[in-house]
Amino acid sequence: MVTFVETRVLPVDPHHPSRTALTLAAALLRSGWPVAFPTETVYGLGADALNPVAVRAIFRAKGRPADDPLIVHVADPDHVQALAQEIPPLARRLIERFWPGPLTLVLRRSPDVPPEVSGGLRTIAVRMPAHPVALALIRDAGMPLAAPSANLSGRPSPTTAARVLQDLNTRIPLILDAGPTAIGSESTVLDLAGPAPVLLRPGGITLEALEPIVGRTLPSPGATRAKRSPGTRYRHYRPRAPVTITPQGDPLENLVDAYRAQGLSVGVICRRAASPLERAGVRLQRLPESIAEYAHGLFPAMRALDEAGVDVILVESVEERGLGVAVMDRLRRAATQPAGDAPRGKDVMA
Repeated sequence: MVTFVETRVLPVDPHHPSRTALTLAAALLRSGWPVAFPTETVYGLGADALNPVAVRAIFRAKGRPADDPLIVHVADPDHVQALAQEIPPLARRLIERFWPGPLTLVLRRSPDVPPEVSGGLRTIAVRMPAHPVALALIRDAGMPLAAPSANLSGRPSPTTAARVLQDLNTRIPLILDAGPTAIGSESTVLDLAGPAPVLLRPGGITLEALEPIVGRTLPSPGATRAKRSPGTRYRHYRPRAPVTITPQGDPLENLVDAYRAQGLSVGVICRRAASPLERAGVRLQRLPESIAEYAHGLFPAMRALDEAGVDVILVESVEERGLGVAVMDRLRRAATQPAGDAPRGKDVMA
């Protein structure tokens, strides 16, 4: 892997990015280098989706398994025609309703798209981001951008340029810094490549928003079909400290004390009043009651507790409704212990 002395971080206006910044980033992309940029969900690490060498550079920079597919980002719905074999009528209705925005559609891949983008699968995941910097960059580069989240593989997704730099410094040449992302959780992934639509990954577009167009029931994917979705084949979103999910409303104090009795420092992410948990050896990340604000703050809270050096992280579960479905999906894949499990001595650190 090529390494750089230092990754350059270039501040840009989130609504009106400078021509200088875009020209530099676009030139790097056209030369086959990956560049980190903001979307409305999280920061992405983009490269030319039609250049297999450039796509492989993404996998190397992230340490991402080569069979984990990527999302291809476009700046115009018409550009999907060059990426997919066909665009079903349902896909056109969803594009008209939700693009630009955090909805990724899985379609049958065009043979003109290198298989590296899709992890060797015959499908392709594509979306149009709703961020002025992302859209301007794609247009200036003149190419669709394959772009997973801009972090080391398996780590919590970055919602600021500083978190990207923390993971990828010296691994990529440039980060466009437009401030914090708006949503903080990745896009919804909907599979339209089969006979019936399937929700592969909950995200920024809720099931309730999709149902008027897709129908009331979206079946859970089988293991084979789930592999079509970026971000679901391997463990993702996991901080360095092990994570345990606690049931909503359960007393956290007893579990905190059980860990502390083993000499472990504890980090807690919750929405309840923090005062009963304010004790020695406990680091608190109290998130807002609003589920949208909770989703926005979850990944930064995990990273903050990692930076504090805690031994274990407890996260209070949320109601699985609306955006809460996506939050719990991310928590389950970050967790090392099921909800409510008691600590198991030194095994908790395994």
